[in-house]
Amino acid sequence: MNRTIILFSLLTAGILATSGCSSSAGDTSSGSADSTSAVSRDIFAMDTFMTLKAYGENAPEALDSAVLRIEELEHELSVTDADSDIHKINTSGGNAVEVSEDTMNILNKAVSVSSDTGGALNICIYPVLKAWGFTADEYRIPTDSELDELLMNTDMSEVMLSGNSAAIPADYSIDLGALAKGYASDEITELLRENGVTSAIISLGGNVQSLGNKPDGTEWKVSVRDPFAPDSDMCIVSIGEKAVITSGNYERYFVGEDGKRYWHIIDPADGHPADNGLVSVTVIGSSGMECDALSTSLFVMGYPEAVEFWRKDPHYDLILVTDEGRIYYTPGISDSFTNISSMPAEMISEE
Repeated sequence: MNRTIILFSLLTAGILATSGCSSSAGDTSSGSADSTSAVSRDIFAMDTFMTLKAYGENAPEALDSAVLRIEELEHELSVTDADSDIHKINTSGGNAVEVSEDTMNILNKAVSVSSDTGGALNICIYPVLKAWGFTADEYRIPTDSELDELLMNTDMSEVMLSGNSAAIPADYSIDLGALAKGYASDEITELLRENGVTSAIISLGGNVQSLGNKPDGTEWKVSVRDPFAPDSDMCIVSIGEKAVITSGNYERYFVGEDGKRYWHIIDPADGHPADNGLVSVTVIGSSGMECDALSTSLFVMGYPEAVEFWRKDPHYDLILVTDEGRIYYTPGISDSFTNISSMPAEMISEE
C-alpha cells in the first residue's frame, strides 16, 4: 500500500441551514410544541450526522417516527450490513435477490439517471472506491492497471431489475451512496407531512431538505460551503419546500506522496477522482433523491456538459463552482441567491 499524507475533511456537510433553521446540539425536546417552537432530533446514521427539526404540536411524535424510518433505511441500504438488501445483492453470486420497495425505488432511479447522464452516475463503481481506500479510510493510490481491471466490472447495463428483484454479475458490487441520503430526505419529508407537520427542515450530512416555509411564513435560508475554504460559507439561497444538495471535492479527500489531492467522487470513465473543472455542484429541486444523484453526475461531467445537460430540462436549479474560482448559478434562483464570498458570481444563460 502506498504511504500517504492523509488529510480527511470532517466537514462532510456541503450545505448548512442558517438564519433560524440550523439545529444546535442538545435541542432534543420531546415534549409538546406550539406552532412556532422547534423540536429537533440529532442522530448519527448512514455514516453521517443528521439533524431533523420540525415545528408544531405533532412534531415530537413525527420526529420519533422519522428517526425510526432513517434506521430502517440504513438497515436496508447499507453496503456493509450483512442483512441489508445491498449486501445480499453483492454476495448473491449473480443470482436475483428479492429486495424492499425502498431499495427497488433507488435502483430504478440509479439506472435511469445513469442512462440520462451517459454513465456519469454509476452505482457499480464501489470496488474502485475501495481500491482508493475511501470506504475504510485507508487511503492509497491504485495503479492504472489495477483500475482498468476493476472498471471491467462496472457496466451499469449489467444491473438487472425485475419486479421486486435485483441481480448483478457475480464479480460486481454496488453501493447506493450517491442516492440514499436524498431518498431518505424525501421519505422523511413525506412522513412528517403525513403526521401533520407543515414546517420542518432536515439536514442529512449536509443534504438539506425543507417541508413548507418557516413557521412565520418566510422562506428558509440555506448556506453553501466555500469549496476553497470549507470552514466558511460561499453563498446563501432562500428556498421554500425544496432540497438543496451539494457534492464537492473538499468533502472527503487525501493528499498522496506525490503532493496531489485525491477526492472521493470517482469518474467512471477512468476510475480516477473526477477532475473536469468543477469543485462544487449544488442542485436545488423538489426531489432529494434526484438532487443527490444529479449533484454527483454533474460534478463528474464538468462545467460545459453540466450546463448543457441542465438546459435540456431545467426543472431544477444549480450553483456551480469551477476550479478557477468562479460561481455560476441558474436563473431560477436569481432573486434568492446571495453571494457572500470574494469569488465572482455569474448567472448561467438559458440558451
